[in-house]
This record gives sequence, C-alpha cells and structure tokens, in this order.
Amino acid sequence: MNRSVVGWIVAFALAFAGSVLAWVWFAGGSGEPSAELTTPTIAGAATTAAAGTSRTFVIDPLRSVAGFEIDEILRGSPNRVFGQTDQVVGQVQVDLADLSTVQLSQIVVNARTFRTDSERRDRAIRGPIILNSATDQFELITLDVDPATGLSGSVQPGDVLSFSLDGDLTIKGVTKEVVFDVEVILSDGSTIEGSVTTIVLRSDFGIGIPNVPGIADVSDEVVLSLSFVAVAG
Repeated sequence: MNRSVVGWIVAFALAFAGSVLAWVWFAGGSGEPSAELTTPTIAGAATTAAAGTSRTFVIDPLRSVAGFEIDEILRGSPNRVFGQTDQVVGQVQVDLADLSTVQLSQIVVNARTFRTDSERRDRAIRGPIILNSATDQFELITLDVDPATGLSGSVQPGDVLSFSLDGDLTIKGVTKEVVFDVEVILSDGSTIEGSVTTIVLRSDFGIGIPNVPGIADVSDEVVLSLSFVAVAG
C-alpha cells in the first residue's frame, strides 16, 4: 500500500478517535446534581400518633454509599471498575417488637454523581450511551420495594438479620423486577446498619458501552450495592 495512503488512514483513525473522546468528554457534563435529594415518604405509613411502638429510620447520606462494580478489559488486562456515590435517600418504618410491620419508602440514587478512579470514565458513564445521567430525565435511579415478607418476631441491639427483598428497579427509564440480598444489624435502639446487593444485566436496561480506545470488552453483569446507616427520626 502506498505510504501516503497509509498515512491518510492513520491520520483519519487518530482524528476519529480524538473526536469520539471529545464527544464522550463533553456529553458527560459536570456531574453536579440538579437539586438536593429529598427523602421519599412511605406510602401508607402510620402517623406518629397512630404508629404506636413503630420507629422510622432515615438513611444518613453522610454514612451511606450506593455503588456498582463491573469488569472490563482495559488495554489488554482485566480490570474491575468500582463506582460510588453518597447521594442516596430512603427510609424504613418498623416496630422492633414485630418485624412483620416493616414498611419501606422508595430508594433514590443520583446516578449523575457516581465517581470512579477516572474522570474520563465518569464522563462516559454520564453520557448518552451508558447511563445518560447528565440529562435531567435519567439523572435518578429508583427502587420501589415490594412489601417485605418472611420477617417476624422481634429484634434486639446486636441482632443480625439476613433476608431478600423484591423491588422494581428503574435505570435510564427502564424498569425491571429485581431481587436484592439484604443484611442488617440493629447497632443500638436508634441506628440500623446494613448492606443491599444484587446483580443485574446492563443490557436489560439499555446500557451500552461507547467505542473508545483501550477498552476491548465490558461485562454485561453489574453488581449493584448499597451500604447504609439509617438513624431513627
């Protein structure tokens, strides 16, 4: 092949790669939330006067983290990407003497504020191909939890509970029913600590991967997690 033709091909490839990276960078926006999150109410929850011995525990964003994990091949080597944000809200109401009374609000995560170890990756995540969270329409991820089943009896400080929760998870405007594994501990009478995890397929939510240099493959499976501390109001 003529050297000049090869040169043109190389130049075109470099220009194209540069334009893709520039588009990914600007499409990702600043990563700043459009507004402060407010804790959703619990539908049908008893009022303070009628709740009796029920208590309401509100997620503390200063001590809670929502995150994701996904595997990729980066420049020929396996790499696990971790992303997280403290922009998460929700609450639970429960009578500690009767766990069958558990009621949960919607859980809301601001997907625009996810951070990894790379600002370039963060911008790509906020862009239209992955989460599109730079837009107000898809800024938030929500989880509407079904009523908890299988819980009974009472709980004392130091007790650890493990159970599953079903819920409707909405990401990028797509809603899927998901099962979450939950582990919680009543640290004291006014604090609950716990973790919530599940595995989803990004393809189920229409989440793609931009074609950028250095990324050869990205797993379809994504681990979603929430590590939280909830304090009695």
